[in-house]
Amino acid sequence: MLLYFCRNLKTKIPIEMNAIRTTLLAFSAGIVGAFALNQLLPSKEKVLVGYTPQNENRLANLPSELPFNKDFVEASDASTKAVVFIKTSSTVFNQLSWFDYYFNGGNGAQQQQVSSGSGVIFTQNGYIVTNNHVIDRAEKIEVIHEKRSYEAKLVGTDASTDIAVLKIETENLPNIRIGNSKGVIVGEWVLAVGNPFNLATTVTAGIVSAKGRHVGVVNSRFPIESFIQTDAAINPGNSGGALVNIKGELIGINTAILSQTGSYAGYGFAVPVDIVNKIVNDIKEFGYVQKAFSGIDVSERIANTNGSDVSGVNISYLLPNGAGALKGLKKGDILLQIDNSKINSQADYDEQMSYYRPGDKIKLQYKREDELMQSEIVLTNNEGTTELIKREILNSQLLGATLEMVPKFERDRLNIKSGVRLSKLVGNGFIARLGLQEGFVVTSINNVAPSKVKELEEILSNIRGNVNMEGITENGQRVLYRFRF
Repeated sequence: MLLYFCRNLKTKIPIEMNAIRTTLLAFSAGIVGAFALNQLLPSKEKVLVGYTPQNENRLANLPSELPFNKDFVEASDASTKAVVFIKTSSTVFNQLSWFDYYFNGGNGAQQQQVSSGSGVIFTQNGYIVTNNHVIDRAEKIEVIHEKRSYEAKLVGTDASTDIAVLKIETENLPNIRIGNSKGVIVGEWVLAVGNPFNLATTVTAGIVSAKGRHVGVVNSRFPIESFIQTDAAINPGNSGGALVNIKGELIGINTAILSQTGSYAGYGFAVPVDIVNKIVNDIKEFGYVQKAFSGIDVSERIANTNGSDVSGVNISYLLPNGAGALKGLKKGDILLQIDNSKINSQADYDEQMSYYRPGDKIKLQYKREDELMQSEIVLTNNEGTTELIKREILNSQLLGATLEMVPKFERDRLNIKSGVRLSKLVGNGFIARLGLQEGFVVTSINNVAPSKVKELEEILSNIRGNVNMEGITENGQRVLYRFRF
């Protein structure tokens, strides 16, 4: 409009009237600019007066009409106070040579490593949920909330979902409101709340862009991935933070981003809160997640050019003498439902199975060729029984590692009679100096298979001379290490 007006003005004013023309142009531009600015700015009644983050009753101060979505403000206010900053420290050892280990006290190449992330206050008495990768290998965990620092105790972890539970000793914390993730709908508004780099709590908005996403980012032998995908910006410092709905209710724990650069690129993923809730309850009650096993592996269905039915998932493997095999299920059957919940992907299957405990009964609906069939199976623990299980673990300060017996379920898959897993390495301990990696399974030392975690500690503490250590790496590779002590 301004260009059109000036162009017409130029054609109607004589050349000799340059001064007058210039004055009129400036005056006209000012009028048009003022009109446009007045149209773009909100009316005085909509100006947000007196609203600052420091106001204690900031929601009460909000006017009835806002120039933005009031729901975002309410959801942010309800959730930000329940998100904390987590800082961890650990000692990293870089092995230089055996000379450093034997003659320099093993202190040749140490450095302090500090990392951070976010966490969510789950209960008023100090239980906090974060990601396992945020506190992995941490020797000290510090939680900072509203400028107060607390030393945190690690209650338990679940690597298969990348969830960890911490505890700080305090009361009356502003815990987050727990929502549900099954009711989450693709397209609904969500907020990602985090506390990256000990900045003030940050909030970003977006929508749920997908559910049940399996993207292969969880570093575990049996990952459970059924992520909520969002385009709300999630950056590395937001790991362990909250994904909340428009009511400010927790629907997921922010865990991962999909990026080529390590920074946000449009895809963020959160562990559904229904899964998180079960994990937290198990860890609080047992110190360990009670996983239920059906003895069934599944794979996605892809229709061929002559077929259109892609409902269900293929049963690709049955554990011999597992719960599914004992009830007559066969490889190639198509699993359709578990307890009336439709199963159309591996993520659906993993998520549904994550809600159960050993001893639970589930009803399966499946199809064999064109026949619709049903079966009821009793889920087991990883030792093949229906009892709730307590892990046999040993936190060995001498070896600088947490030792854990490999359960029967995994031993059958790995085709081994016995094995001890190095489930967690701490600092620059003996195991780390040997160059062994977290997750490594020791199957024998000098042809002796350790049958208990304490036995492995005793063997490594007293052994001398030539040592042959056989084992299996995290990715399933069988290896032989030779050492001389």
